[in-house]
Amino acid sequence: MTLSIGLDAALSGLATTSDQTSVVSRNVARAGEPGASRKIANLVTLPGGGVKLASITRVSNAALYDKLLGATSDAGARQAIADALNRLDGTVNDPELDASPAALVGKLADAMQRYAAAPQDAAAARSAVAAASDLAQALNDATRATQQLRAEADADIAGSVDRVNTLLAQFATVNSEIVKGTRQGADVTDYLDQRDQILAGIAEEVGVRTVSRGDNDMAVYTDSGVTLFDVRPRAVGFDRTLQFMPTTSGNAVYIDGVPVAGGAGPMLAGSGRLTGLVAVRDGVAVTYQNQLDEIARGLIQTFAESDQSATPTLPDVPGLFTYAGAPAMPPGGSVLTGLAGTIRVSASVDPAQGGNAARLRDGGISGNPAYLYNPAGASGYTQRLEQLLDRLNAPMAFDAAAQAAPSGTVAGFASSSVAWLQEARKSAEADNEYKTTLKDRASEALSKATGVNLDEEMAMLLELERSYQASTKLVSTIDNMLGALLQVAG
Repeated sequence: MTLSIGLDAALSGLATTSDQTSVVSRNVARAGEPGASRKIANLVTLPGGGVKLASITRVSNAALYDKLLGATSDAGARQAIADALNRLDGTVNDPELDASPAALVGKLADAMQRYAAAPQDAAAARSAVAAASDLAQALNDATRATQQLRAEADADIAGSVDRVNTLLAQFATVNSEIVKGTRQGADVTDYLDQRDQILAGIAEEVGVRTVSRGDNDMAVYTDSGVTLFDVRPRAVGFDRTLQFMPTTSGNAVYIDGVPVAGGAGPMLAGSGRLTGLVAVRDGVAVTYQNQLDEIARGLIQTFAESDQSATPTLPDVPGLFTYAGAPAMPPGGSVLTGLAGTIRVSASVDPAQGGNAARLRDGGISGNPAYLYNPAGASGYTQRLEQLLDRLNAPMAFDAAAQAAPSGTVAGFASSSVAWLQEARKSAEADNEYKTTLKDRASEALSKATGVNLDEEMAMLLELERSYQASTKLVSTIDNMLGALLQVAG
């Protein structure tokens, strides 16, 4: 080796060490940053023994990253459902607080029992009507809370769609830089990290799968196969519903005209926050509303009045409890959507509305004398009150769409509704905790496999310092040798 070749090798070593130090410094600066991967300086040997920086790559693990994306999507869906059920449970209240529909049905039965024991007691009559009014109000409030929950889920769906569209636009920009930089041989490792972070954000909202192509290009699809990004981002569309009633159906989320959340179709996404929000809006809340409506229907049918004339021909009509569809009775055995939102105590029997509470004992609440049970107005008349108590304790059929007890008393059905809500909430919380744990474990495993370890980077800096010192010493030695040769030549 000539001195000039040795000098070139030493100088290339200094330059390469500087480049390596810069890479290590980048790693140290981003240590602990979410999504940051460890960068590696790749060297090649030059003719004559020198070295140079050939490329900068990052440590990656495709299998672990795919696991993280899947766990992120699953956790997003479970979190949305668990949050909604906890809110619904908090709004309706626990039966032990005497404020839930189930507890208020029991309070009404107790008030009716006291009134039957003292049918002449005006205070007992007013107490029974007040208990009925509290129950009707609780069903009204629960309906409003349930529909508010649906409206907020719908608004969150709109927000989720906006976020997906924003992230897809960012993904397109970063992906373009990656493809261009790869073709030019530039360092694109930071862009790759950024793209992974954007993709993780999309996965929070909708389940995804990816396909990698040449030049580090990437295509993104939902977990059901609908294209989200392929050369260009696809527009995710959703029309928000501004006001929710029990009969309102929320709109679906579309990509290129294909429903991916809500509605019906073979390409519905299987995970992600969008899926969870749709399940809340169109599943959990709807089922609970059905249960409230069935409680209301059971109350109206239990307290209905029948024709008491000598030749009864008139149909049954609502009595203590009425609703927007009166005087017709709600259909038996099936959900009348929204009934719990319109049930109320009949004005003619409610002292707070100018009515007479004794009509609960005597009948004729509808105003038609054919429905009078106690036409003489006898103060000790108990048959009607006893009949109502018997009907409160009698089983009836409930619509299977409510997913609670298929038959039983009104009180039993209301209790089964509470049990359904509690079981759904506990199950959702357990699922959410499990999926969140999987997400955390996947993130931890990926970080260990691809993230920056400060101890390793510090050790690398020490090695680079020694290498730098060796190169400077070689330069100094060659300089001294060249000086000696020049002195001899002179």
